[in-house]
Amino acid sequence: MAGFFKNLLHQAEGKRARPYCTCIVPAAGSSTRMEGHDKLMEPIGGIPLIQRTLMALEACSRIDEIIVVTREDLIVPIGALCVEKRLVKIKNIIKGGDSRMESVWLGIQAANERAELLAVHDGARPFPSQRLLQDVLRAGARTGAAAPAIPVKDTIKRAMGGVAQETLDRSTLFAIQTPQVFEYGLLKGAMFKAVDENWEVTDDCSVVERIGMTITLTEGEETNLKLTTPIDLITGEAIAAWLSAE
Repeated sequence: MAGFFKNLLHQAEGKRARPYCTCIVPAAGSSTRMEGHDKLMEPIGGIPLIQRTLMALEACSRIDEIIVVTREDLIVPIGALCVEKRLVKIKNIIKGGDSRMESVWLGIQAANERAELLAVHDGARPFPSQRLLQDVLRAGARTGAAAPAIPVKDTIKRAMGGVAQETLDRSTLFAIQTPQVFEYGLLKGAMFKAVDENWEVTDDCSVVERIGMTITLTEGEETNLKLTTPIDLITGEAIAAWLSAE
């Protein structure tokens, strides 16, 4: 199966300098872990979190269009931010589903018919560098499935009932980030099956892995943090200040 998708990608790249890429931004969560904060509109260094995310994706030369999948009450506010900052790659802002998986599926269905690559990037992950984006998009085009990752720094134990069962080999463990990038037909087919059968998965790579595909890992960045809790907002402020000072 991997060879089939690679051949399709090679054919597509032969027709144009690079495959047409649609980036889906799932941003429909309820921010329950933010203790009253709506994280997507929370200012980070004076800029709303979701705006920072979309500006980073807009700047990437390998992304052709962006589909934002969000809560119904955020469609108009996010649209206003896009108009204000002239984010021309934002082609659609649509209502999300009850789960992240459903939201990604809705985003896939809204993608341009020209799409050859699908990238999925968390709306609450506002600091992907252009180096990170370029690397993972190249890898996705080359292999059919790719994601950025960083080595785990803490010791990880498998536990049951509050009791440690074993210590895992940290040298083989990686934290997976986004964007996660896939050949269009691969992710669409895998996600259709996942939604239809109501799979329980934690990310898009897990969906593709369950149908037998391997994921190429590229170098992630510690600054490519997903802001999930109030403590993360403090960290995000520090990252924004550090990046602006460079």
